[in-house]
Amino acid sequence: MGMAPFTEDERRLVAELHAEGKGRNAISRETGIHQKRVSAIAAELGLSFQRGGARTAAATEARKADAATRRARIEEQALVAAEKLLGQMFSEAKVFNFGGKENDYNEQTHPEPPFADKRAIATSVQALLQTALKISEHDRADVATSGVDAWLEHMTEDGDD
Repeated sequence: MGMAPFTEDERRLVAELHAEGKGRNAISRETGIHQKRVSAIAAELGLSFQRGGARTAAATEARKADAATRRARIEEQALVAAEKLLGQMFSEAKVFNFGGKENDYNEQTHPEPPFADKRAIATSVQALLQTALKISEHDRADVATSGVDAWLEHMTEDGDD
């Protein structure tokens, strides 16, 4: 069994709400008209619910800019943390343990951390630097891609110079 014919009120409502920039689901919620019926009315009226256009492009660019700002902040924090850890590698270090029959606490101060601690610090520094490098490479990828695109365009020209 097919759909009942559309009423003029349904057509008018869908057209008005579509003109306001509302999507199919919003129109359906607001009017109580089933989503499939809203789509069918829109198709009959030549209306589209395709996303895109300048508004979506602007929103996408804004999200990209926000993400780039956040990545830059994280990259900076990773570099600061790596520097701080490198400073600890050659600074005075307190070495301690609990032990013995009475589980006594013992500590000693050394001019530098023990080798095992230095290795752990170096591993942490390496991880932080790799994180910072990956972030910077990610942000350079857009620039590099546009350069590759320009090169490809140049290489595939017909030679109309």
